[in-house]
Amino acid sequence: MTHYTDIAIIGGGLAGSLTAAMLGRAGIAAILVDPHEVYPPDFRIEKISGAEQIGRFRRTGAADKALHRATLAAENWIARFGYVLDKAPVHQYGILYDALVAAVREEIPASVLRIVAKAVAITPSDDRQSVVLSNGETISARLVVLANGLNVGLRHQLGITRTITSVAHSISVGFDLEPVGRAAFPFPAMTYFQERASARVPYVTLFPIGDRMRANLFAYRPIDDPWLRAVRRNPAEILAAALPGLRRITGDYAVSGEVKVRPADLTVNSGIRMPGVVLVGDAFCTTCPVTGTGSDKVFTDVERLCNVHIPRWLATDGMSEGKIAAFYDDPVKIACDAWSLDKAWRFREVSIGTGPYWLAQRWARFAVSLGRGVRHRIGSKSAPQAAASSASLSSSA
Repeated sequence: MTHYTDIAIIGGGLAGSLTAAMLGRAGIAAILVDPHEVYPPDFRIEKISGAEQIGRFRRTGAADKALHRATLAAENWIARFGYVLDKAPVHQYGILYDALVAAVREEIPASVLRIVAKAVAITPSDDRQSVVLSNGETISARLVVLANGLNVGLRHQLGITRTITSVAHSISVGFDLEPVGRAAFPFPAMTYFQERASARVPYVTLFPIGDRMRANLFAYRPIDDPWLRAVRRNPAEILAAALPGLRRITGDYAVSGEVKVRPADLTVNSGIRMPGVVLVGDAFCTTCPVTGTGSDKVFTDVERLCNVHIPRWLATDGMSEGKIAAFYDDPVKIACDAWSLDKAWRFREVSIGTGPYWLAQRWARFAVSLGRGVRHRIGSKSAPQAAASSASLSSSA
């Protein structure tokens, strides 16, 4: 059986599901191919935060339902050396990756056919692309959107070469943290920064998902470091050793649930410019989870592709390499990718770099956080005074 469509989307994670939702709402014929009817648990994005990142998500048109299902923390404590430096007002949403994908998938209109299968071969051309599926069916599409994340099989078959530019650039560790001897932690959410560079742990971020306090701990360690085995066995002990002042704020704590560990490489792909196939999200290149910019890249890729480039491409015949190049050369996409990559390297260096320059950078960041905290405390004290003054003037009048 052969299905005919304008767009075949390979991969139903965040990037692929967003693409299907946006194209379906725009009335563009599309098919989403993924081997999972329900996306399985996966230790990836667990938090969406900051006005810029949330704004990028909203531009896809699929944010409202996902954010409604997430857990909002309106204040994030910034801490270091066992002291709270700032209680910053934020919009920070905690949601597990599979729940995020499920919420986005609910935004996919019924007009988008979903096929539970794997794509096993793609034959590109200047006109129509042929996709062979694991269930024996085929798809004939004007364009294939490759959104299958870190899976390399199809890319190798297309002659795309992946280069790892930084092996195990960072390590992400996820677990639940529970207070011991008290009902709840004193903070709504908290980012606790490193106490010493030699620990190679830049920070831990604590944020609520439902009634759980989720912890994402980040480290810069080689893939064969015994630290990885130790953190799986005794995460609370490793956390206390790396950030000993944390317990001064949290009180006693215990780790509960499964401990998930994910090494992240930085990768780029070459040979991607070809007719009829475009790569988005991690399929295009990967970044570092420590900086939290991976979702920015996904939102930017999908928004530019669906709002700008695909409508232009479909307006004329063919799907040449020259058409596809317009997406990779999009200045908004290029700027977002460059910003994300620069943050990946700079955050690593400022966290573990040696020498007076990086030491000065760490103390400068400490001073900035402390200064913001002072401004926020002054602002919070002056607000009630201003309100009282206004009420007094009103009663006098």
